[in-house]
Amino acid sequence: MGLRDTLFGRTKQVAPKLDNLFALPTAALTLESELELVTSGQAGLCFKAGSGETANTTDEDIKQLLNFDEAASDVTLTTDRFGFRWIVIHDTDIATLVTRIHGADTSLVDNGLGPRLLCAVFGFVPKTPPGDGPVRLVYLLKQGTFYPFAPTGDEQRDNELELRVRSFLDKDLPIEKDLSRWMALWEVPVS
Repeated sequence: MGLRDTLFGRTKQVAPKLDNLFALPTAALTLESELELVTSGQAGLCFKAGSGETANTTDEDIKQLLNFDEAASDVTLTTDRFGFRWIVIHDTDIATLVTRIHGADTSLVDNGLGPRLLCAVFGFVPKTPPGDGPVRLVYLLKQGTFYPFAPTGDEQRDNELELRVRSFLDKDLPIEKDLSRWMALWEVPVS
């Protein structure tokens, strides 16, 4: 980035950091042994809907771009109330979920949509309900860090559970240290 870019307020796009995702299967073992949380069998990838030349407006366009079978029932595409697009993958194996989310990330980056990627979310639920409640592990793609989000109801969250999850996963995952980035993701299509 040169002086001209600085003067005109242009910034260089931050490339998504994808490789830290592969630490999640090991962390899932820690979640199960320490907090009795297991995968919900769902993971999602959130990105900004686009316009212009690189816009993929239909679900079929996105599935074709990602090489997903159009008839696959284990992949759904949805738009949340804020207009963000979600690719939601269903599988009972956490390693498969991580691999497929990484593959979707990589395909979107390779097709020029990397700057639109926001986060990936992996669902975890109590092994024996009711337990302490569900937890979503949110992966911030630009930072390459995770944070726990534990929704408890209508726009309420369990901060104590989130901090406990952080304390157990601190050695397994790159945890986001800036708590102001631990954003609440209400009505996420990942349970």
